Amino acid sequence: MFVAVLEAGSFAGAAARLGTSAGQASKLVSRLETDLGVQLIKRTTRALSPTEVGQAYCERIKPLLEEFDTLDASVRNASGAPTGRLRLTAPITFGSVQLGPVLIEFAKAFPEIQLDVSFSDRTVNLVEEGFDAAIRVGRPGDSSLIARRLCPVRIVLAAAPAYLEARGEPAVPADLAGHDCIIDTNFRDPFNWRFGPGENGSAVPVNGRLRFSNAEACAAAAEAGLGIARVPSFVVGARLRAGTLRPVLRTGEEEPFGLFALYPPGRHLALKVRVLVDFLANCYRGQPEWDQGW
Repeated sequence: MFVAVLEAGSFAGAAARLGTSAGQASKLVSRLETDLGVQLIKRTTRALSPTEVGQAYCERIKPLLEEFDTLDASVRNASGAPTGRLRLTAPITFGSVQLGPVLIEFAKAFPEIQLDVSFSDRTVNLVEEGFDAAIRVGRPGDSSLIARRLCPVRIVLAAAPAYLEARGEPAVPADLAGHDCIIDTNFRDPFNWRFGPGENGSAVPVNGRLRFSNAEACAAAAEAGLGIARVPSFVVGARLRAGTLRPVLRTGEEEPFGLFALYPPGRHLALKVRVLVDFLANCYRGQPEWDQGW
């Protein structure tokens, strides 16, 4: 708890990470200070900070805790059956649209694992916030985490047939200047839509009166005939199959993103994390279901 308090910067944050109350967190640290006979943390109404001896103690104790975790994981893995609490974070839209049903099947297959899943579009710090793994959509970047690519994620432009009949279908990316573009502000550069592969691609500036920080909302607006949306294909695959949306400018589709499972590096990957990553890789291998049939 002492280490968690310093990493989280508060008793409340440490308590949330370790599944207890802020009051209990404070009591545990006070008990440790009493046992050692020294003050480890300076407490003010605004902040917590380690004392000099507390900082030194933390630096010495953290490697020992990591060794204990490594030993614990190796023993659990040797037992053969994955068990324990597994904390996972995933993006809201992918989590609710695609990942939820897969995790339900995973829970059926591994009844001894306690799944604790947080859907958030915030980039979570796995180590500091106590998560075992993360599911993320994007491109590989510099990271201290280990990333396993599960499948490609296409980014497509889509509009309702009625909108295209009324406004005409853009023939080239530059034609988007004359259209109502529905902006997903979750993209890193939402007002510049990319076309073509990698560094050889181009970016076209777009604008529109509708802006959402959610791909599902963008797809629903496009389905209602309000414009052209740029969204991941896992959001609109069923709509494209059903014909309520039509793909636009397919020949210039940008280089696909990736769906990744990420987890902290370690000498012994916990069995519960390994079986989850393997399960997801098996579910998403080959052409994703949402890209089929259109």
